[in-house]
Amino acid sequence: MDQYEESNHADEAEANDVESRGELYGREVETHWSEISEKNTSMREPLLRKRTNMTSQIAVIGSNVSPIESLDYEIIENELFKQDWRSRKKIQIFQYVFLKWVLALLIGLSTGLVGFFNNIAVENIAGFKLLLTSDLMSAKKYFKAFAVYATCNIGLATLAGALCAFIAPAAAGSGIPEVKAYLNGVDAPSILAPSTLFVKIFGSVIGVSAGFVVGKEGPMVHTGACIANLLGQGGSRKYHLTCKWLRFFKNDRDRRDLITCGAAAGVAAAFRAPVGGVLFALEEAASWWRSALLWRTFFTTAVVAIVLRAFIQYCSTGKCGLFGQGGLIMYDVSSAIAAYGGADILAVLFLGVIGGIFGSIYNYLIDKVLRVYGFINEKGAYFRILLVICISILTTACSFGLPWFAKCTACPTSAKETCPTVGESGNYKSFQCQGAYYNDLASLFLNTNDDAIRNLFSTSTRGEFQISSLLIFFCTIYCLGIITYGIAIPAGLFIPVILAGATYGRLVGRLFESLSSIDTGLFALLGAASLLGGTMRMTVSLCVILLELTNDLLYLPLVMLVLLISKTVADCFNNGVYDQIVKLKGLPYLEAHAEPYMRSLGAGDVVSGPLITFAGVEKVENIVHALKSTGHNGFPVIDEPPFSEAPELCGLVLKSHLLVLLKAKYFSKERVLTGRDILKQFSPSDFAKPGSGKGLKLEDITFEDEEMEMYIDLHPITNASPYTVVETMSLAKAAILFRQLGLRHMCVVPKSQGRPPIVGILTRHDFMLEHILGLYPHIKPHK
Repeated sequence: MDQYEESNHADEAEANDVESRGELYGREVETHWSEISEKNTSMREPLLRKRTNMTSQIAVIGSNVSPIESLDYEIIENELFKQDWRSRKKIQIFQYVFLKWVLALLIGLSTGLVGFFNNIAVENIAGFKLLLTSDLMSAKKYFKAFAVYATCNIGLATLAGALCAFIAPAAAGSGIPEVKAYLNGVDAPSILAPSTLFVKIFGSVIGVSAGFVVGKEGPMVHTGACIANLLGQGGSRKYHLTCKWLRFFKNDRDRRDLITCGAAAGVAAAFRAPVGGVLFALEEAASWWRSALLWRTFFTTAVVAIVLRAFIQYCSTGKCGLFGQGGLIMYDVSSAIAAYGGADILAVLFLGVIGGIFGSIYNYLIDKVLRVYGFINEKGAYFRILLVICISILTTACSFGLPWFAKCTACPTSAKETCPTVGESGNYKSFQCQGAYYNDLASLFLNTNDDAIRNLFSTSTRGEFQISSLLIFFCTIYCLGIITYGIAIPAGLFIPVILAGATYGRLVGRLFESLSSIDTGLFALLGAASLLGGTMRMTVSLCVILLELTNDLLYLPLVMLVLLISKTVADCFNNGVYDQIVKLKGLPYLEAHAEPYMRSLGAGDVVSGPLITFAGVEKVENIVHALKSTGHNGFPVIDEPPFSEAPELCGLVLKSHLLVLLKAKYFSKERVLTGRDILKQFSPSDFAKPGSGKGLKLEDITFEDEEMEMYIDLHPITNASPYTVVETMSLAKAAILFRQLGLRHMCVVPKSQGRPPIVGILTRHDFMLEHILGLYPHIKPHK
């Protein structure tokens, strides 16, 4: 892809501060469109209009179309870096390893603190709103209660939408697809920027407090990744706060490892599930894994768990307002009796099938809704905010209006909690009911999402919710969850899916109560697992997260069974929700497996031209012309006589390295080797990769006419050992190598002698279906 992609994609104003990958949302990205071919301009309208994405060099980030680049996870083995590694002492190597663990510790501490802040903020903001509404309802001031409830919801929703629309559009949604794409090797503007982190934290808190059917758990993954990026990218140049030790991490390879730790820490902080966080990063987020990374990720999530435990212990004394219940186990169902038989297995099988069907429908409808919302989002920030307000009004009307249709139920005499619940969250909301009666639908709608799930998971409360109330709540939450995702607020999918799944799980439990011995609260847990498996298509990580959430190890076999069945059934219809969103946004994600049609093509069949190469000692004018006329980010270097007996591939040189060399103007009037002198003039830190918008641009360098006729030796900065494949290798094999090695460029060399030493360069773009169909329209991708 990089032979054709453009490299400047950041807002210069804010990019001067923090060295971050994807610093700022490209507010002036329209200037980039003049450099993209007419074929690519059809992508200006994101997610819409039944058109085919014909390029993999732009994608939808937030609500706008932005240029994207590949990340370079390959170790650049040129003479300069080899000299640096040879000269490093043991103390420097120890410093490098030690600093990785220090950063893992800081990521865990920071993410744990943010996770705690999110919980305490949501519980207190939403709790204040709900308690005020409840007090007015108890005083029979129904219209005033609705006015207060609606005003709080719409006001908070407008604030969350404004933050997202004006400050960081890339913060919309859960952020998991973007993090997943980044760890696959795709970089885009703003996805990990400080502004995105700010809006992700506060927008998520405000959005959840506004009563939307969204969760703060998905955005926590994105938040953890942003924190990891901010800590690992070196601080701020503007305020001279960069750390010299962090020069080791000025590369995509180390940043990838840190962001993997951050994503795992986000899950651990959201669900208080440290082991589940590690498995989520392994199963869903990361495209590349190794044992050392496993240890650091586990250490990071353990730190998160310790931080959360410490603060929850502090809050248990009542010093954190309405927050402090539940500890690390959010929804404890361990008190239920773990006994099940043949009839119970049949009920679980039924739940798995239903979860797979509902999950695939959920994904299908989200795909359609996102396409429709694209029409609105592309019209501007005010239209995005208006959409947020409309969904807020609908959600408020449903959550306050539908409980009026529920009958008042007499409080159970055996209830462990106070009935009706007054002045706190609980299972028994009185709403309009008088005396010892409660409204079961209001107990679900007029609670925070976490408390609603806790009510559904509650055990030994078989008749607490009427079947009609469960049916109404399921239909409402299922639909609201679909239409809420895609508006301009940070929104996670985990909680809406768990809510809907737990509701129909409890409903199935009520229907099977005469045949099954499983508690209805445990049916709710199994229902949540089935819908999670049907939408997200994860198994191991979801299983462990649910066990850590509920402290229910004895029901592990049933949770495993329902996840496997729901995933299998849903896979028959469509892909997982995050995979669909990645594709919908146009992010060029490389799958772990090669597509069947790739086996009929060779690596040399898809390389694009014209190929631009440099000589080992090249004329400055030729380099400047190539950089001006193309957006290539890598160039083959070929040695020719008199520097070699015959033309031979010397290696690959990066555009960013060329610009550093050009700015230093270390030129020679004669076409001679000056590599040794260049090695003395530069250090590896001069070529370290800065954050987006920080790198040199050709426009920043001026050249005299005399300098344009001079020569420059490229050997010291040329990667002398690029990964190469023979042109006859199948594209399928090359694609697997490209992904597993985390490459940005792969050189294709000829099979026979007597030809130029390189046929072309494979980049991410060349493995995309859109590019291949452009070359071979007759190929049938699905066969």
